[in-house]
Amino acid sequence: MMTKFFIYLILFTFIIPAYGATIYKWVDEKGVVNFTDDYNQIPSDYRDRVEVEIREDTQKPGISVPPQTPLQKSEEGKTDIYGRDETWWREKVRPWKERLKEAERNYDSAHRKFMERAEKLSQRRFWSHNEYRINIIELDRFKEEMMNS
Repeated sequence: MMTKFFIYLILFTFIIPAYGATIYKWVDEKGVVNFTDDYNQIPSDYRDRVEVEIREDTQKPGISVPPQTPLQKSEEGKTDIYGRDETWWREKVRPWKERLKEAERNYDSAHRKFMERAEKLSQRRFWSHNEYRINIIELDRFKEEMMNS
């Protein structure tokens, strides 16, 4: 029974919209600006110097705001604090993208060579101790080449 009560209480708390708020603002003797929404929290010394601001959170009937899509762009274009726009940044990134593609190609090539060599080595059944060591050294060389590419 009690849990249902709390569930309904929480639902009604979030469902009921806030239609507006009154905000009280005052400045104390240290010059600190204070805000509250409860008039009783204002010290009595400052109640004669309070500024009242009434905020309405809901739209007034008859006023419609056109919906904005996230793809709309401003006419002046977006720039950073140094005045560089999107084109500048795209040109700055382009060489890095090309280097990344080249590195991916090199990695794929080295990985393919490594896997081919490992496959060949795994098919051999009888090795001498020296052949085994040579193949391990060769695989390490391919692995090193793959990592440096």
